[in-house]
Amino acid sequence: MAHPHSLHESVGILGISGGSLLLLVNNYASSPVKDFIPHTALGILLLIIAVLLAYAGICRSLSHAQLFSSVCLTVSALWCGSGLVHILVGQGVLQPSELRASLVPGLAAFTLALLVIGGVAIAVKKAVLFLIAFCISLACAHQIAGLSAVGFGQSATAANYLLVCLVGVYFGFGRLLSIITHGKVEPPGTGLKKKAELETEQNQCSDAVSVCLVMNLLSASVLACPLLGVVPRLSVGHVPWLWTAGVFQLGMCVLFYRAMDTLAATFYGFTAILRFAEGYSALLSFYSIQPFSPVPFPAVFSVLFSILAVFSCQKSLVEGLYQLFFAAYCIAIAAQPQGFFQGGTQGVQGAIFVLSAGMLLMTTFNMVSTTMIPTGQGCFKALVARIQGLTLRAHDKELHAPHLGYSKYADAEVLGHACSVLAAFAVTATVGDRNPLSVLVLPWVVVAGGGLQLLCGSVAFARGKTFESTVFTLYGVMWVVWGLTRYGGLYGETRGFHVAVGIISFMLFNCLVTVAALFLNVAWFVYALTFQLILISFLLDAVGSLPYGYDIGVTIIFGLVSFYCFLAHIFNSTFQSPQMPLGKALVKLSGVGGGADVCPHVPARKASSVQQIAEIMKNGGICGMPTDTVYVLVAACNRPDAVIKAYKVKKQAEDRPMSLWISSIKQLEPVRHLLSPLLLDFMEAAWPSSISMVIPRGPWMDTFGLGDAAKHIGTPQSIAIRNPDCSVATHLINMVGPIAVTSANPTGEADTTHHNQVYAKLGKKVDGVLCDGPSPENIASTVVDCTKIETGHIGFFRVGLVPKSKVLQIFEEVQMRHRHGQTNPAFEDDVHLSDIQRDKSFVMEDAAESGRGSGNSTPSTVAPEQSPVLRN
Repeated sequence: MAHPHSLHESVGILGISGGSLLLLVNNYASSPVKDFIPHTALGILLLIIAVLLAYAGICRSLSHAQLFSSVCLTVSALWCGSGLVHILVGQGVLQPSELRASLVPGLAAFTLALLVIGGVAIAVKKAVLFLIAFCISLACAHQIAGLSAVGFGQSATAANYLLVCLVGVYFGFGRLLSIITHGKVEPPGTGLKKKAELETEQNQCSDAVSVCLVMNLLSASVLACPLLGVVPRLSVGHVPWLWTAGVFQLGMCVLFYRAMDTLAATFYGFTAILRFAEGYSALLSFYSIQPFSPVPFPAVFSVLFSILAVFSCQKSLVEGLYQLFFAAYCIAIAAQPQGFFQGGTQGVQGAIFVLSAGMLLMTTFNMVSTTMIPTGQGCFKALVARIQGLTLRAHDKELHAPHLGYSKYADAEVLGHACSVLAAFAVTATVGDRNPLSVLVLPWVVVAGGGLQLLCGSVAFARGKTFESTVFTLYGVMWVVWGLTRYGGLYGETRGFHVAVGIISFMLFNCLVTVAALFLNVAWFVYALTFQLILISFLLDAVGSLPYGYDIGVTIIFGLVSFYCFLAHIFNSTFQSPQMPLGKALVKLSGVGGGADVCPHVPARKASSVQQIAEIMKNGGICGMPTDTVYVLVAACNRPDAVIKAYKVKKQAEDRPMSLWISSIKQLEPVRHLLSPLLLDFMEAAWPSSISMVIPRGPWMDTFGLGDAAKHIGTPQSIAIRNPDCSVATHLINMVGPIAVTSANPTGEADTTHHNQVYAKLGKKVDGVLCDGPSPENIASTVVDCTKIETGHIGFFRVGLVPKSKVLQIFEEVQMRHRHGQTNPAFEDDVHLSDIQRDKSFVMEDAAESGRGSGNSTPSTVAPEQSPVLRN
């Protein structure tokens, strides 16, 4: 069976081969007079292949094949941008004569980028990737030559793409041969990586950094080309390149959050905003609109870039210095009224082009090589160590752990608050008599305030942070709607009642957010409250009653509050002490405290987590735990105080006592002589499973150290005992000893089927929760009455996950062995319950049968509420 990573790599290579074949045929068969494949068809086909390559690159990015991922995503961006340009030509938006000016800046950037990646590939002996990157780089160079001189270089371009196709066929055939022969025959360069090779690649999302640097290189090339006279001016033909760069950087931003790299996610989220703003300016040229760039928000953006650059020095000095050039770029935008169209801005982009190429070389080489190019790592740490009172936060895996559950994403609050700063200061720009489209507010408000805040909201939602997700999503929608309405030319004469009603609805939602923020901290409360002031300014503007300067004043206040939140989050995530205060919750209720003192919620799939919960239980704590059915509340039997605490927390009804769970029948060995041989054999045959057995109460229970708490386990006549079919539960019981169990919900409420519900239902009363997501089953265990098992009869208090027929079959097999003299074998798993858990088709039928009664069922008429066990 092929490894899924092998499949993704094959998809990537085949996609590159397919795109190369398409361009090979087109270049070889086209003439200076007529293209072989129409522009629109060529563009659509390139877009389809680009999507396939992006899929393969992202899938491999999550593994260790980072150089391959960089190649796939870079080629995907190349064909995405050029495909969109061809579509614009095919649809008549661009004239064929404008094809050269539109394609050359992008092709030049990818020529250099692929040449750098190819050079790194050959340095680390990746022959296949070197040939692919180098040949596509040469093809781009020859395509530039062909666009400059009609007919020149077409055959050379076709030859380069032919070589890429041949390499792809070789790789595909070699990988197929390797799979068929189970690795015995592997042509050079086609085998899967060995473990030692994988360890040399640093899994820190470096491939995403490489792709983002290529996108910066692309944008810089597009903007620097007019300054160098390569193309006449920035035009609509450059929009596909710039917006492709923006989209790819947003995608990589999500990958950075997956890699727990908040600083990189924030920086490339910022650069994506710039890409969309540059593309928007170029798009205005299609409508013959001259853009005007107001001062406030590019200047504010430069401050944000500067702060981010300082904190990024903790990764490497080179990274911090690189980001400072983007602060200079924003200052250049603010300094010249036409921003992206003027020489100062384009000159800074020329410097960024050179720097991005150098950064790409360093990042890609350090990603795959054992010898590193020095980038100044550790300098920031050494500097902080010399400053008294300042303690750098160690790389803490728990830093981005949400209060409830666990997530694969980092916190997105830094980027979310920065986007609020940008959107707020963008709104301070006055349109006056100008066309609202010409004032460069729209991309900052819609992309930064709207698009990126929606992204931050989705990341917060994935982390289980409901409040933050709600705030960012709500505010993101508001910025998008208001930005498009007021600065997108849609406002017009629509001021009045209808617009006011929409804004009032947002205000009502924000009132709920503001009230909820009272339970979190002061910073969030002030943040929500000041946004309410902005909504009031929107409302006053809609009804034509806006006092002069009110809207500018409140947006500046909101911008400053957002800036403080941005600075506090980035500062507190970098330094352990001191911390910038965010304030405590203004209102506290029982079980509600903003998550500051919530008990540990740890992933059940880690052995260290189970050990942590075991230590809590050994010290007298009570914990929530997943099982083979629903979540349960557990306490160690040898800690009577914990058992009593669990009983009181549960508010247990007298007819719903706690049950006793063991990890294996071997835990009953000390009391073996006090139990029936037939009962022991039945336990061995039926367990582990979702079967609870009600057995007679006796002095054997004193062995477990329950003391006075024994009265809460079972009834005076009987107790329920069970060995769950759940590896996490049995491992925990192995470490703690037999446990007292009750369902993790107040009596009378529905079962708890997710770890988040444990805290939601029981509040701070639990001392720890093992988190394993949703329960595997929502059906309770089957409760079997074994109090009269010596008479040869068993009954059913409840038919649950295990069908009644299956239980009776196991019991009959045990009885059969006893009739043949095979009594009470050693404590080994002689009989296993192989298909006990998944035969759900019989559950309802057997439940009905249980209600009617059966010849082998003694208490078949016992009502469920009389059962001495719980729902679990």
